[in-house]
Order: sequence, then C-alpha cells, then structure tokens
Amino acid sequence: MRFKAITPILNVSDMLESFEWFEKLGWSKGWEWGEPVRFGGVTSGECEIFLCHNAQGGRGRGGNVTTFGPGSEELSDRGAWMTLWVDDVDEVYRRCLIEHVEVTWSPTDMPWNVREMHVRHPDGHVFRISRALGGAG
Repeated sequence: MRFKAITPILNVSDMLESFEWFEKLGWSKGWEWGEPVRFGGVTSGECEIFLCHNAQGGRGRGGNVTTFGPGSEELSDRGAWMTLWVDDVDEVYRRCLIEHVEVTWSPTDMPWNVREMHVRHPDGHVFRISRALGGAG
C-alpha cells in the first residue's frame, strides 16, 4: 500500500485570523465551508492544510518565547508541530519579519544537516520552516 498525500487538520480559534496568518507566509485560502465558516483549507503549491474551528485536534499557545534551544519549553505549546520544506529559509524569515509573524527560532544550521527556523500560529501550532543543507529537501 502506498499513500499519495497527507493533509493535516489544525484546530483554530478564529478562522478568518488563521486565513490571514497563513497569507502572511505566502499561502492562499483554498476554500471555506459553513456559515459562519467552521472549516476551510489553505494551500501553497501542492500542499494543503485544513483548518477546523474549535474541533478536530488540540491547540494552545504556551508562554514560552522560544521553541528550541536553551530556555525553551517544547512542551508548552499544545498545538501541532510540523515541518514545511522550502527553497530558502532566510527568504521566509525576512517575510515573517515584515509581516510580523512570530518567529520563535531564527534561521540556524542544525546538526542534523537542516537549516531551519520556527514560527508559531496564534493557537500554538509550531511550523519548522526547513531546507536540507547541501541543496536537497
């Protein structure tokens, strides 16, 4: 058996705010459902993430300032963690600074041969923005 794709579903407290947050990262609202909107999706290229208002999974923003390294508390956020693979981590970082997206770990070359940074969604979901060092990934 071979699976063809995976679509995470994130529990969010505010659909419109979540659509706007993903747009700051360069994603687009793919669709929405319900009145008021209770379910929807954001897309970037062939990637899609579903957003569900107050259901389907956990969420919760911790009081931590960083999500990695000394002084961090990786268990503080109760939302999902996932990695988004990109061509240029530093370009995403610059966009996050311009768009005032919360960066919880600045671009760093990690010992596991990946350059990555972390951003946090208002509901505590953490995204590792990554690129394999050496060009792959």
